[in-house]
Amino acid sequence: MDGIEAVPYRITDATTLAALYGAPSEGAIRKEVDHIPPVYRAFIEAAPFVALATSGPDGMDVSPRGDPAGFVAIEDERTLLIPDRRGNNRTDTLRNLIHDPRLALLFLIPGVGETLRVNGRGAISVAPDLLARFPAQGKLPRSVIVMSVERVYFQCPKALVRSELWNPAKHVARSALPSAGTILAALTAGAVGGAEYDAAYPARLKETIY
Repeated sequence: MDGIEAVPYRITDATTLAALYGAPSEGAIRKEVDHIPPVYRAFIEAAPFVALATSGPDGMDVSPRGDPAGFVAIEDERTLLIPDRRGNNRTDTLRNLIHDPRLALLFLIPGVGETLRVNGRGAISVAPDLLARFPAQGKLPRSVIVMSVERVYFQCPKALVRSELWNPAKHVARSALPSAGTILAALTAGAVGGAEYDAAYPARLKETIY
């Protein structure tokens, strides 16, 4: 028996779930639309960070994406453009999109409690004219995700209020957690030198940020 099967008092049907939580409020229903109206456009243009979720043959994946505010371009009220910046070349998101075009975005804006959720379908483009629209430090993205928008709605601030995500007094010192080098050294049984990795990382980050 795996961990899920062993969960006590497990809910396995939508009827039981609805009885437990009740009906959503009218506002929760009416805030969802199938396009990007001006009031939602403002959130996308102000967001420097988005979490991008996809689904592939190996399961779900969520990838962080960030750039100066407004880096996700609004082509029109039903189309978003997301430049794919330099990363670790795992290409989890892109490989998932080839398998399943569905994707979901969660936009976060520093200091703002509300978040914006956008669901739809995506395709990967390497059209030269499209890549040329997203230069950064003289470099172009290797590809651009073209997203066809299907559902857009804002999320109330309860989660960010409870977590105090934007409260500077709650920020965790980076030194309180394992460094990247420490993590890699532990997971590779020392094959990767942690101290050496950490020492070289600031320069590597500067050289490979774009």
